[in-house]
Amino acid sequence: MRNKVYVSELRVPFAEVELADGNAPVRLYDTSGPTDFEQLPRKDWVAARAAAGLPVTQLQCARADIVTPEMEFIAIREGLPAEVVRAEVEAGRAVIPANIHHPELEPMIIGSRFLVKINANIGTSAVTFDVAEEVEKMRWATRWGADTVMDLSTGPSIHATREAIIRASAVPLGTVPIYQALEKVKGDPLKLTWEIFRDTVIEQAEQGVDYMTVHAGVLLAHVPLAADRVTGIVSRGGSIMAAWCLARHEENFLYTHYRELCEIFARYDITFSLGDGLRPGSIADANDAAQFAELRTLGELTSIAWEYGVQVMVEGPGHVPMHKIKENVDLQQELCHSAPFYTLGPLTTDIAPAYDHITSAIGAAMIAMYGTAMLCYVTPKEHLGLPNRDDVKAGVIAYKIAAHAADLAKGHPTAQAWDDALSKARFEFRWQDQFNLSLDPETARSYHDETLPAEPAKTAHFCSMCGPKFCSMKISHDLKEYAAQGMRAKSAEFVSSGGQVYLPVVAG
Repeated sequence: MRNKVYVSELRVPFAEVELADGNAPVRLYDTSGPTDFEQLPRKDWVAARAAAGLPVTQLQCARADIVTPEMEFIAIREGLPAEVVRAEVEAGRAVIPANIHHPELEPMIIGSRFLVKINANIGTSAVTFDVAEEVEKMRWATRWGADTVMDLSTGPSIHATREAIIRASAVPLGTVPIYQALEKVKGDPLKLTWEIFRDTVIEQAEQGVDYMTVHAGVLLAHVPLAADRVTGIVSRGGSIMAAWCLARHEENFLYTHYRELCEIFARYDITFSLGDGLRPGSIADANDAAQFAELRTLGELTSIAWEYGVQVMVEGPGHVPMHKIKENVDLQQELCHSAPFYTLGPLTTDIAPAYDHITSAIGAAMIAMYGTAMLCYVTPKEHLGLPNRDDVKAGVIAYKIAAHAADLAKGHPTAQAWDDALSKARFEFRWQDQFNLSLDPETARSYHDETLPAEPAKTAHFCSMCGPKFCSMKISHDLKEYAAQGMRAKSAEFVSSGGQVYLPVVAG
């Protein structure tokens, strides 16, 4: 059975799994959020800092040697000392996306030293738009383990959709402000201006958006480098800014006004998610000149943001074959000064539409093992359509598997305990414990019950795969019991001999 529990006066949430046969309960990282927002402790934390004249951003606090309540909260969640959290934020190797206007937030951290996080994208479009449905998608995604959510709405009611999602979200919310700015000019990129974009950023900042994707690295000189690609520029934000630059033959206004953006972000403690507008959209285009030229610019922008005490993470690809994945991480860490890497997948092959949650989870596990801090999920609908509820779940589950596999490979101190608890339950045929410990208890239980639905099957020492005679674990149990009986017999013999280690040999 799973129950939500809160730890310490900071009310850090965990999902606690009660286990049978005297086994200790297991606490799992929980992103599902509260059922209501009657208690908003973070509102008091932010107000107290302001009243004391302390810095606004988590990075500024870390540099001032201040361990904030958000950092203490995260330390409990991650099972690490609070000083580790502070030091990683100070070094720029980790970010805590936490707008001061998002009191509903349960703080989390994104960095290579911590648990690998996953993001789920939701949002309306011009074809399908329902605010209540998007809020439900957010709750659904966080129920299954999404650590952050991005609202990528492009249709009508963008402001209202975002407001509803933020007020219902305990996880950080990210956006791509250029989408709403484009709606304000009726979809014509040439009519975009810095002023329209700036006002859109402030509008979203006031609502409580925690991190924003900004495609400031798409420079006029970079655009021709993508001309010979198989799939061109596949980033929506990147293509918008590329079109603007080429049509006007001017430098990207997000780049030329970047310092002004930093000033705005610093006022609200918004985290930059520096967009990879020239990411590869196919295996053929992976690791090309356009991608890496932009990455060098993102490294420059990272350093500038840090001057203002603004937190930064850097976005990455995309579509990358397995043998080119490590190069992406190594180069990003070098050029962007170890700022957290946040990647879309990457997809490791282009041949499987409807299964890209699998093609990308392969790449996601690898790139996270090499040091990527957050993975943006891909659903089965990638390249095909807007994901529905089932697609969201499939994408989140695939990416939770990839993230956890990477946590194991990196040796995160809390990762293997979950695996060990489930393995022990499996060997001891504690079926209910297996279900409850699994990433998706409902599906695990339903698969078992398809062939063995009766309640006695929940204590049986076999499943329908091997049956009672060929179950390897049942045979192992029998061997273990046989060995134990032999040991008991030898123990009795030892006692009856008076505890003699050496017995005289009787001549035959």
